[in-house]
Amino acid sequence: MPRAEILVVDDEVAILGTLKKALGLEGYAVDVVGGLRAAEERLARRSYDVLLLDVALPDGDGVALLERQRALGSEAVVVMMSGHATVDVAVRATRLGALDFLEKPLSTDRLLLVLDNALRLRRAEEEARELKRAAGYFDELLGASRAMDELRARIARAAPASASVLITGERGTGKELVARALHRASPRAGAALEKLNCAAVPAELIESELFGHEAGAFTGATKQRRGKFERAHGGTLFLDEVGDMPLPMQAKLLRVLQEREIERVGGHDVIKVDVRVVAATNRDLRAACEAGAFRADLYDRLDVLPLELPPLRARREDIPQLAARFLEQSARENARHGVRLDPGALAALGQHAFPGNVRELKNLVERLVILSPDDVITASDVAQSLGAALAAPSGGAFRPGVPFRVLVEEAERGILEGALAHHGGQMAATARALGLERSHLYKKARALGLRGASGDDEG
Repeated sequence: MPRAEILVVDDEVAILGTLKKALGLEGYAVDVVGGLRAAEERLARRSYDVLLLDVALPDGDGVALLERQRALGSEAVVVMMSGHATVDVAVRATRLGALDFLEKPLSTDRLLLVLDNALRLRRAEEEARELKRAAGYFDELLGASRAMDELRARIARAAPASASVLITGERGTGKELVARALHRASPRAGAALEKLNCAAVPAELIESELFGHEAGAFTGATKQRRGKFERAHGGTLFLDEVGDMPLPMQAKLLRVLQEREIERVGGHDVIKVDVRVVAATNRDLRAACEAGAFRADLYDRLDVLPLELPPLRARREDIPQLAARFLEQSARENARHGVRLDPGALAALGQHAFPGNVRELKNLVERLVILSPDDVITASDVAQSLGAALAAPSGGAFRPGVPFRVLVEEAERGILEGALAHHGGQMAATARALGLERSHLYKKARALGLRGASGDDEG
């Protein structure tokens, strides 16, 4: 791969030949043209890192090309050269954005030094553009702590790439928000961001969800359906709770990551897909690999660009800002205008461990907004709400006249609500804790109408 791509514009054939050879030996890819019009045609068709441009050309002024190169879509760093330019011309070129002005005959050492400077400037400009473009997508990733600054910087660096990203961290740390920021800050932002919670889909349906199916592929497949990979073509696929993906499906996912092609369930046509995969888990996948519960080769494919999210207890200084945002949202949604947290309440929030991390804080603030009798939420309100959240649910006790079926349903609802709250609404973790099949828990929670039973877990 060349160090950089350079377009040389000069009307002297000997200079073009010398520069093409000398710079080629230094590892640069060099195109040469002899006039202004030819240069404009090249710049309109392709991108260059550096434009080495003579001032006096047979069909126009090189400085004029410098002035309008941006309109041609060029972002090349421009270095001017001339054998008889005046100081005024050099000043004008510099004001128009030329990095340097070289006098002919050219010194090879001087030219190579200027090119090194040009490439450093090019890299700096590209990084600044990416950071600026990505900055607008960090609004949901609140916090001024050093941990969050570092996380946003890592996301900005990872976003332009197409390599797979593995987001790890405790439940409730915001893994889906990070996946969304990665997509929106990437060159794929104009295409779809598709999401699949691997823990929420029954094992027998996950292949169809990912790859789609043909009509008649299985019972209930009445028509052709595109899967997540096809719908995400050109964009990003977010696989949440990837550690819960069944082993047979892991092998098929690995093949897609390697071959960049899929086949619909029940189909025979090979479909090429261009998809960036961002996966997330709160499980220790290395340990899962050692235990044989997760494929090591798939782990290696997913963990190209790792992003580990800090728990809330590691960035307690962010709690006031997060609480203020959640308070504003909940007050607006619940018509509690004017409600606020007093300093004692903020201090009480800062002392809580928040095992459920940001999701737990959000739920707690929403509960405070709805249940607090006064507009000023105090430390006592926080303590009371935390105590209610930690209390074990009762319900299901015998009551005369109430049918057994209703009592059992109440008891089940209380147990599942408590377990889901304890595990931050995550179906997979709740199923493991209760010793249930994930699909059975999902159906039961949906039948009971429990909030969070859709399987669309956050981060």
